[in-house]
Amino acid sequence: MIQTLRRVFLTLLFLSISTSNTFAADQAEASDEPIIDVMGTVLDHDYFKTPFGKIYLPRIFYWETAEGEAQLSFYSSTKKAEASDEFMMSEAGAIVPANGGHIKVDFSITSHLMYFWISIILVLWITISMARKYKKGVGRDTEPKGSFQNIFEILFEFVRDNIAKDNIRDDKYKKYVPYLFSIFMGIAFMNLFGLLPWAATATADLTVTATLATITFFITQFSGTKDHWAHVFWFPGVPGWTRLILTPVEILGLFTKPFALAIRLFANMLSGKMMIIAILGLIFIFADLFGPGGAYGMAGLLSVPLTAALYFLKAFVALLQAYVFTILSAVFIGMAAEDHAHDEEGYHAEHIAEQAN
Repeated sequence: MIQTLRRVFLTLLFLSISTSNTFAADQAEASDEPIIDVMGTVLDHDYFKTPFGKIYLPRIFYWETAEGEAQLSFYSSTKKAEASDEFMMSEAGAIVPANGGHIKVDFSITSHLMYFWISIILVLWITISMARKYKKGVGRDTEPKGSFQNIFEILFEFVRDNIAKDNIRDDKYKKYVPYLFSIFMGIAFMNLFGLLPWAATATADLTVTATLATITFFITQFSGTKDHWAHVFWFPGVPGWTRLILTPVEILGLFTKPFALAIRLFANMLSGKMMIIAILGLIFIFADLFGPGGAYGMAGLLSVPLTAALYFLKAFVALLQAYVFTILSAVFIGMAAEDHAHDEEGYHAEHIAEQAN
């Protein structure tokens, strides 16, 4: 097992260097372009990169012509869209209608979306295949079979017992375990895909993290008890005038929680990817400044050892960020689903006094 992991790591490290070499060689042909395009590597693209080359993705536009006619157009790639003479590439690098008009909604499939779909499909495949095993009694009537089922069981029990059960009341936590486990595994896969030299980190895209945070937001609000909404709109146990301050703050807090979820995951994953690319880029910067000797010296002394260390750190961070997103989602859901005790706040005394009047 350890030997296999070592070989996988060395292969990834080799590919990371060789892939960056290819980029550098391509960029060297264009003297005006930078040696290392850090932002170009982390941005969303209209192609899906593999170790064997690029696969261009479909472009789908719902757009309006200059005459005001709405159209839905489908092309197999950006080049096909340009070849149709209906679209052209603007100076800013965005595709726009060639004869005026504007794109209303861009439904195009991108690299980040592909990795999002792949991660979700992997989660579905794993959970469905494991569910079939448990239905047959493997892991339920007998011990789990194989390392795959053992790892699945460890992760599932971790999410159920250490995330859901610890943060959501005992009579409600079970119905949230499927969502929390799915989001933990989905984010972990998306983060880990980003370690592949040719792959993209879908969670380094704000639209992806915002979508995940929005799902948590709606589940949280639909899980809210009467007590939760009472705390939002009519905070109990406080003087009446303070509610003029507390109510707007509580309403604002409903939206700042998912906002923090989205930004935290996006910023951490984007910065990690940029850091690895930047450190690897030192090889090509030194090669440009001092020739091949400088490149080999930088690679041997700093870039490769530091990148190897960062790969281990980023693998840890990938799982840690999935854990942080999941446990914060559980905390927010648990807070909304909780019925608070108000004895210490004088809540019952206040209500008894109201009923007496």
